[in-house]
Amino acid sequence: MRIRFWGTRGSIPVALTAADVRDKLAQALVQASGRTFATYEEAHAFASSELDFSITHTFGGHSPCVEIELPGSNEYFVCDMGSGARPFGVHVQAKQARAPATVNVFMSHVHWDHIMGFPFFTPAYIPGNKLRIYGCHPDLEAAFRRQQDPPSFPVNFDYLGAAIEFVRLEPGRRYDIAGLRVTPKLQLHAGDSYGYRFERDGKVVVYSTDSEHKLDSAEETESFVRFFFGADLVIFDAMYSLADAVSVKEDWGHSSNMVGVELCQLAGARRLALYHHEPVFDDQRIAAIEAETRRLESLTRQEAPELEICAAYDGLEIEI
Repeated sequence: MRIRFWGTRGSIPVALTAADVRDKLAQALVQASGRTFATYEEAHAFASSELDFSITHTFGGHSPCVEIELPGSNEYFVCDMGSGARPFGVHVQAKQARAPATVNVFMSHVHWDHIMGFPFFTPAYIPGNKLRIYGCHPDLEAAFRRQQDPPSFPVNFDYLGAAIEFVRLEPGRRYDIAGLRVTPKLQLHAGDSYGYRFERDGKVVVYSTDSEHKLDSAEETESFVRFFFGADLVIFDAMYSLADAVSVKEDWGHSSNMVGVELCQLAGARRLALYHHEPVFDDQRIAAIEAETRRLESLTRQEAPELEICAAYDGLEIEI
C-alpha cells in the first residue's frame, strides 16, 4: 500500500505568509554564508542536503485528507474530505485521463475542517464517476448536503454529476470494501469521531484523528492498543502537547505526540505519523515536536524494536 497525505492540518487550513517566506530565505542565506553557487543545480543540491526541512519545505496547509493506494486496484480510497480533497481530486482526474473513477471515502466525522474540501472535489461533478462515502454518523449525508445549500455555496449538492452513495457503517464491525478490510472504531471527540483500521495482504494502516485519549482509563488504553496492534503505520492526532492535552485543552477532543508513542509502543506498531497539526504552529515548531517525539521514543523503547516517527506533511508518501 502507498499512503499519500493531501492535507495534514487540523481545525482550519493555513498558508505561508510573505513574512514566513522571507524568514525561510533569511535563514537559508545565513546558512549559505561564504558559499558560492555557479548553477541552479549546485544551489539546489546544497538546499536538499544541508538545510533543515523546516527551511526548505513546509508541513503544509490543507486540512485532513489522506489517500490509501492499493496495488492492482482501479479504485481510490481516501480518509476525510478536508481542503486537501481539492488537490486529491486534481490527482484523480489526471490519473484517470477522462476514464470514469470510483472513489471510496471514509469519514472520521463531519466537522467542517473534514468536509470543507468536498465542494471543490472535481470528480464529484463529472457524470460517470462513482463516489461511495462511508461513515458511522447518522447525519453523514445531511452534513455534506448542508454545506452546499444556499447561501453557503453557489452549487447545490443535487447538481453534482457523479453517482454519490452514502453508506452507514457500524463501529467495531469488519467490512470488506473493494478488496480492503475496514474496521471503524468509536473515538472520544465532540459529536463522536471514528478511527479506521485498514488491512490488505498482511499490511495494516490505522487512521486515528480527532481522538482524545484519557490517560487514566486503562480500559480505553487497552482498546486502542488492540486497534493499533501490529500496524505498519498509525496516522495519529498529535495536535497538542501532553501538558495541553491534560490541562487547559482537556476535553477538546485531540491528543498528543507522547500519547501516540505510548500507544504505538504498547501495540507493537512499526511507524507513527504525527498528524492533524495545530494550525498556529509554524514549520520550525512542528519540526521541533517531531525531534522531541523521536527522543521520547528512544528513551522509552526498552526491548521493543524502534518505532519510526515522522511528522506528516502535504505531499508525503509512505510505502508499506
